[in-house]
Amino acid sequence: MSAAGHYKNNCGGLLARFYSRTLPALIISFAAIIALGGCGKNGQTADQPQPAMALPVSVIEVQPTTVPISAEAVAQTEGAKEVEIRPRVGGILLSRLYEEGSEVKAGQPMFLIDPVPYQNALAQAKAQLAEQKARVIQAKREENRLRDLLETQAVSQREYDNAVSDHAIASAALQQAEVRVKDAELNLSYTKVVAPVTGISGRRQFSEGALVEANNSLLTTIVQLSPIWVSFSLSDNELARIGGPLTENRVQQVTLILWDGTEYEKKGELNFAASRIDPELGTQQLRATFDNSERRLLPGQFVRARVVTGERDGVFLVPQVAVQTSDLGKTVYVVNDKNEATIRPVVAGNWIGKDWVILDGLKAGERVIVDNIIKLRPGALVSPHAPEEAPALSAQPTDKQT
Repeated sequence: MSAAGHYKNNCGGLLARFYSRTLPALIISFAAIIALGGCGKNGQTADQPQPAMALPVSVIEVQPTTVPISAEAVAQTEGAKEVEIRPRVGGILLSRLYEEGSEVKAGQPMFLIDPVPYQNALAQAKAQLAEQKARVIQAKREENRLRDLLETQAVSQREYDNAVSDHAIASAALQQAEVRVKDAELNLSYTKVVAPVTGISGRRQFSEGALVEANNSLLTTIVQLSPIWVSFSLSDNELARIGGPLTENRVQQVTLILWDGTEYEKKGELNFAASRIDPELGTQQLRATFDNSERRLLPGQFVRARVVTGERDGVFLVPQVAVQTSDLGKTVYVVNDKNEATIRPVVAGNWIGKDWVILDGLKAGERVIVDNIIKLRPGALVSPHAPEEAPALSAQPTDKQT
């Protein structure tokens, strides 16, 4: 075979292999171009925006309502009566007569101090009293005898006057002896330490056999739990918001919010309001009293006290999670007629439960967004639903780029 024929055969084989490998790829590419061209005819090209997904949000329709005019503050409970039990006489502590932590009644014995020294002192005082009574009788008898002798001039006036004085001195000494007996009886009674008030007893501070001092050694404490007092204070700003400093007549009721966020079932009354503002703290000191017969409250607990002075009409209640704080102040997101989220500055008052009291910035019937707040932007498309309904995903066309 000539060189020219050999070259011709090689070229033919190369062309055949080229077409067999590349032709299918070229056909597929051409078909894709035609398909894209067909899409362009339908008016949807890569340069046009795609439909935006509306964000499901829960909304509430706000309506004007009436709320109490109130202020809240951190408060602490304290016993209406908190008594320290100290002995009025000294001696050896013989026994404890109560159960620690139990309720004791006024007059109930709590401790016994060794009474023997005081029994002896009482016996001695009574003996001295008997002796002094005898002296008075003798002095009276002598006075009467000298009076008869004076009438017959058997004795001088001076002797009679001395007898009268001796009788008077003996009578005064008798009164002193009677007082000493009463003191001895009183001291003997003090060896039995009794509860001065009704309340809950504390832990003993001295064990049996200890030497306790009169009016000094602290034996235990008693706290009266019902009624219970709650002390708190309100700042100048809070007082101004509810109409000025408080008095017992201005406050309609006091409510306690417990540590778990629930309200104490019994309402209280203000029983003390300071007559001046503390110049260092800028607060008015207040105290309320509550019935605590079920002993749900103990002294020293931290709670919140809410004082109510009146009512305010035409306000709105919005969940706290819906109210944001920004450079605009307090704001909420409101859904407009186009189902778009719009930001709305509002004037917020105080809290009631888990809601903000909105004083201004909303209108009746407006829809306020209460969840997915962090995902929202002004103008964002939303799919509103009631809080108890399951959110539904929806897509609506929009002219905005996504």
